[in-house]
Amino acid sequence: MQELIRKLLAEMGEDPAREGLRETPKRVEKAYKFLTSGYDADIDQVLNNALFTVDYSEMVIVKDIDFYSLCEHHLLPFFGKCHVAYIPSNRVIGLSKIPRLVDVFSRRLQVQERLTNQIADTIREKILPLGVAVVMEATHLCMSMRGVEKQNSFAVTSAMIGAFRNSARTRMEFLELIKLRSAVPGVRESIPAGLACIED
Repeated sequence: MQELIRKLLAEMGEDPAREGLRETPKRVEKAYKFLTSGYDADIDQVLNNALFTVDYSEMVIVKDIDFYSLCEHHLLPFFGKCHVAYIPSNRVIGLSKIPRLVDVFSRRLQVQERLTNQIADTIREKILPLGVAVVMEATHLCMSMRGVEKQNSFAVTSAMIGAFRNSARTRMEFLELIKLRSAVPGVRESIPAGLACIED
């Protein structure tokens, strides 16, 4: 990978041998290996048997999970907040495992829509809940740094499964509860969702 980065720097018109860039290929390789480490992750090892039989059938929510990913169309970052809810049937998952699942799937080349579905589908498969809901809000640098150059737009995606899809009341309860998060500086609740990253 380091040799490819050197060639890329040269194609950009830079001198890969100059002092400031000499160690760049090594740093970039290390960064990309971390940012794509989700490919090597084993979901069962991540969960690490943190599934518990509990007599609880109300909504469980973990919200405001920070995530960072790379757009597969431009290899530019997109990042934001993820909110996850599920209604147990007879098993719950350790709360810290949900952010870990978000990390596994976000540390791959992604589009936000697929990332949202992967998180929801994995929770459904592993604990067989009555319902799963995932909402992701993200800023895409491929929209703000290039292309349409809209710095204040952000994309919102959702996956609703089971009770969250079938019951408007359950779905609205979840959406109302995640609105209670502390306001993100510079982001108003009334700002509409932007467009998800599209290849161009």
